[in-house]
Amino acid sequence: MSISIFAQEKKTDSTANWTKKGTFTLLFNQASFSNWISGGENAISGTVSINYDFNYKKGNWAWDNKIITKYGISNISGTGARKTDDQFEINSLISKKTSTNWSYSFFTNIRTQFTTGYDYSTPEKTSTSDFFAPGYVTLGPGLIYKKSDNFNINLAPSTAKATFVSSDFSGQYGTKAGETSLYQLGFYASVYYKATLMENITVEHIFNTYANYLEEPQNIDINYQVNIIMQINKYLSTNLNLHMIVDDNASTTVQFKQLFGLGVNYIF
Repeated sequence: MSISIFAQEKKTDSTANWTKKGTFTLLFNQASFSNWISGGENAISGTVSINYDFNYKKGNWAWDNKIITKYGISNISGTGARKTDDQFEINSLISKKTSTNWSYSFFTNIRTQFTTGYDYSTPEKTSTSDFFAPGYVTLGPGLIYKKSDNFNINLAPSTAKATFVSSDFSGQYGTKAGETSLYQLGFYASVYYKATLMENITVEHIFNTYANYLEEPQNIDINYQVNIIMQINKYLSTNLNLHMIVDDNASTTVQFKQLFGLGVNYIF
């Protein structure tokens, strides 16, 4: 069984030129078995996510902000509670329009997680990450092409990126042994695109990439999310989230996450 509760609000303050909107989602999954010959493990899981935008626009100036938070836990009979999702991200972009679709820009991205992450592949679980370990801060000036609220490309050829870890993870995530931070300078590009495929199906692409000028520029970092919403009726929708990360400082293999759920939606 999968249940998702969704609430959205949008408020516009004309005097202050602010536009605000928020999304709250609760996803619940449960499976239970009793004398089931084919076998199976009782399981329960839940994920909470909040997506909040607050944007300011006045004349040729714009300031767009987005906060994304996710946290999920599962409890499977015999294995106990384990984290299934954990994300805390802040995006902020200031821009000044120079032509119809082009603007000067300066962006900031802060990304980390809330709690300790573990590797369960060994008999004794080992911690692999924690709050701001790693923590990423990326910022830089550039140019943004914005055709509409549903499509933009931001290019920042002089972007600074800092990676922070605690002393427990010194020597990991690109840091050197005995150090707890890594500083990089490189090229950053991001693309946002949202489209309606059919009357009741929308797809959202969030893509960004980074190449470090100072060391191994051929090892390009990629962070790509795809969100597909298939509206069944006014209250029900099916949601599919795909998330891929390529970062050789964090992992030598491609990281991939997929989340699928049936949603019960309430919009106000």
